[in-house]
Amino acid sequence: MDFAAYSIRGPLKLAVGHDPYALSNNHLCCGWRPPASCAVSRVSSSNIPSNVVRHVVRDSPHLIALNSERLRSSLKASVLDGSIVAEDKITVLVIGGGGREHALCYALNRLPSCVSVLCAPGNVGIAQSGDATCVSDLDISSSDAVISFCHKRAVGMVVVGPDAPLVACLANDLVKAGIPTFGPSSETAALEGSKDFMKKLCDKYNIPTAKYRTFMDPVEAKQYVKDQGAPIVIKADGLAAGKGVVVAMSLDEAFEAIDCMLVEGSFGSAGSQVIIEEYLEGEEASFFALVDGENALPLESAQDHKRVGDGDVGPNTGGMGADSPAPIVTEELKRMVMESIIIPTVKGMAAEGRRFVGVLYAGLMIEKKSGLPKLIEYNVRFGDPECQPAELRTNSWAGQAKRKRKILFSIVRYLAS
Repeated sequence: MDFAAYSIRGPLKLAVGHDPYALSNNHLCCGWRPPASCAVSRVSSSNIPSNVVRHVVRDSPHLIALNSERLRSSLKASVLDGSIVAEDKITVLVIGGGGREHALCYALNRLPSCVSVLCAPGNVGIAQSGDATCVSDLDISSSDAVISFCHKRAVGMVVVGPDAPLVACLANDLVKAGIPTFGPSSETAALEGSKDFMKKLCDKYNIPTAKYRTFMDPVEAKQYVKDQGAPIVIKADGLAAGKGVVVAMSLDEAFEAIDCMLVEGSFGSAGSQVIIEEYLEGEEASFFALVDGENALPLESAQDHKRVGDGDVGPNTGGMGADSPAPIVTEELKRMVMESIIIPTVKGMAAEGRRFVGVLYAGLMIEKKSGLPKLIEYNVRFGDPECQPAELRTNSWAGQAKRKRKILFSIVRYLAS
């Protein structure tokens, strides 16, 4: 995991031998600007004082230089051994009860900055592993109940796993109550909660995505499908637990999906309107980035396998399994995704008055013909099952794994505060 940082102004660079602080106000470097009273002289990456590095990571940790490997290798070991992470130890509450939440508990439980990890409701596997204490009787659909619990247990940070609590304003309510929360507001969660909202954002800010139309009338939707032909993709607009997408290989299959959503109401209000997209041929991949409203830090790539049957056949599910990294996501492709998809999205959300803070998970299609990435969908949280292999990979990086996890935790705490 190379900590390459991007902002809406472009990639952030720190050249060895250059003065990384004497930059214009239009360009951030390492996410840090010295106080006005601070005298800055020419420095190289080999003599940046440890207190400056702590300031960079703790006070604005979301940005780390593009050539950070070279920078990190020149820093004293004492700077990277955990001193960059806030000294106070906290109790963390993870909201959710799936494999994703187990992966998050697994990672948090191995951090010295976490005195304890709680998970609501959790699951049997989490409880048996000892990675967290499960709180099965906490009603996570009630913001008041969660807030009361956090106060009683002196919870220092909440990490929200699933999408539904985010869309239902849990993060908003926790923040209003003064509880640091890692997860976007319900306003910005619309990126996942409404595919129509996401597609309109793509149109407005020139983010590459499949051609589409939105419909509420089944007759009009079917006529559009006839005009376009099959294969074609039918999507419920709202949250449908990962099951609201039908890749229709025939007109009859497309008509059935439209009836299921718009006539029969199988997905309730989530299917009250549908998005009909062109069929893209290529390979899917998932891409994660941490976002602070203006800047983005790329994390890992992954691939989940959605089809229910062996051999990648049958209807889509929320995910039958996943692997990480996605072989198709090269370093060059990462750069393209950041510059053509992630950063324009962050910039667009800010321009719309919906400043996004949290983890942004882009579902991508790497087109077979062009080799270029197109955005299929956004999730506003760590994916499940994608989070599981990604976190286990992080843990398997001997030597640097512990340090990188500490740096990421400091970033998460910063974004939650």
